[in-house]
Amino acid sequence: MKVRHATSWLIAAAIMAVLLGLPPLLKNYGIYLMALWAIYAMAALGLNLTLGYAGQISLAQAAFLGVGAYASAILTKAGWSLWAVMPVAAALCFLLGIVLGFPALRVQHHYLAFATLGFNAFAYLVFRNEDWLTGGNFGINRIPRPTLLGWSFRGQLDFYYLCLAMLGLLSLAIWLVLRSPWGRAFAALRDNPIRAESVGIDIRAYTLLAFALGSACAGFAGTLLAPLVQFVDPSPFNLNVSLSILLMVIVGGAGRWAGPYLGAALVTLLPEWLRFSDSWYLLIFGIAVIALLAWCPGGLLAIPDRLARRRA
Repeated sequence: MKVRHATSWLIAAAIMAVLLGLPPLLKNYGIYLMALWAIYAMAALGLNLTLGYAGQISLAQAAFLGVGAYASAILTKAGWSLWAVMPVAAALCFLLGIVLGFPALRVQHHYLAFATLGFNAFAYLVFRNEDWLTGGNFGINRIPRPTLLGWSFRGQLDFYYLCLAMLGLLSLAIWLVLRSPWGRAFAALRDNPIRAESVGIDIRAYTLLAFALGSACAGFAGTLLAPLVQFVDPSPFNLNVSLSILLMVIVGGAGRWAGPYLGAALVTLLPEWLRFSDSWYLLIFGIAVIALLAWCPGGLLAIPDRLARRRA
């Protein structure tokens, strides 16, 4: 057990060294992709909390990402600091998650997926058609990047480190939630709702809480997406993006702590690495994902367990 614990810490230290040391060696587009990975990993962390730990599927994560992005764009253009926008956007998405979570009290599985899909479509239409607020298809441009204690994050590398720091803070917050009685209640709700209710767990309250916390994570991530690209329009918040975030969780390993980080890296970075194949890169990416999930439905992090079972 001590050897496994030490190995885990060594792997974590090696990954952190890569995340801190690799970006200065990359060009601007490579740093942008690393920052984009950090932002999508935050959104995937929220969905992993909802799906992987609470067992409730959601196809509305892109909508909450959009709410956070538009809140960041509108309020920072109005003179707000990004540091003030972050808790406001997260709280707004938390409240929207509670409202959206009410259908989860009566429907489950694919019916619940349809309910959240409808919300995503509704949010996308609002982003596209409410020109007075969102700018419609023309979007909002010239979104400023923040400063902190006189230090500017206008540079691509500086902003990447900001995204990485925010990912670390959000990861710590979710880790504390999972180590709390809430986290144990989420796991019980996922594994056996009837048994969870029999031991006194309020299924309705924890279902709503899972949706709300997962939604708040996506809203928090959206506040960083807007200043990263410095332009916001409706296109990054459609159903395809929600499906991509869902894919990040499933490919990485739903219900596993490191799953969203690995899944976000695969879904965000692998298509870029495959661009040497010209127009075939999406086909190659799709076949690779299908082959992985057909061979190991538990995702990438379930591969060691599968190999161990085969050896046994």
